[in-house]
Amino acid sequence: MWDQRLVRLALVQQLRAAYGIKVKGGRGQGERRRRDSAAAAVVGKIFGVPFNALPHSVVPEYGHIPSFLVDACTSLEEHIHTEGLFRKSGSVIRLKALKNKLDHGESGLSSALPCDIAGLLKQFFRELPEPILPADLHEALFKAQQLGTEEKNKATLLLSCLMPDHTIDILRYFFNFLRNVSLRSSENKMDSSNLAVIFAPNLLQTSEVHEKMSANTEKKLRLQAADMFQILSWKRYRLCWVLMVSVLLHHWKALKKVNMKLLVTVRESEDKV
Repeated sequence: MWDQRLVRLALVQQLRAAYGIKVKGGRGQGERRRRDSAAAAVVGKIFGVPFNALPHSVVPEYGHIPSFLVDACTSLEEHIHTEGLFRKSGSVIRLKALKNKLDHGESGLSSALPCDIAGLLKQFFRELPEPILPADLHEALFKAQQLGTEEKNKATLLLSCLMPDHTIDILRYFFNFLRNVSLRSSENKMDSSNLAVIFAPNLLQTSEVHEKMSANTEKKLRLQAADMFQILSWKRYRLCWVLMVSVLLHHWKALKKVNMKLLVTVRESEDKV
């Protein structure tokens, strides 16, 4: 069992030395744990709740995935051909009513319209207490996308190793679903570029919910995030998730372990010299 602090230190040092990418410290961990504990006390609530406090379903090849995410994606797969899926907005009144039902433990997705389910899915990610792509890695991830192709891939891989395994499992599941959506773009008009523009603000939102950003900052965020999403060639590879630009799905976990072991060994050797 690897010391996670040592692994993180090795990854952070390698990113800075090899690519000039600085990673912010994992601030707010205590506050995050307090929020998680408080949210866990809200039984049945779906929105605005951290992943560890949500009901989960076991999905083969992916592990424990939030049940709402599984149910929503499964429902939308039946309407994957729908033109403008995720782009066309659902009824605000229907969305509010459906969200209230789900937060009170009632089912309702089976009878909901595709546009309403799609809207709830975006809202689900947007209202997470912490963004699924950690806020302290946003700047580093954006900087990695400015490197040359080979360096960009390697730096992004190292940055992904700083994320929790459970987060990776959820992203693998969700982006595999988005991949399936993009493969039907001739019908639904939602290719990887369109999906990137729509989901970037929901997956890469600031952790400060009420923080306001300028129009230029928001535009820059959308463009950078869209570029990051575009790295994923959904038509050519089965990638485990959008940031894993060169790792096939079934190789991811093994490769992550190898990379961490190698980095730790290198850093331990350097310390002895």
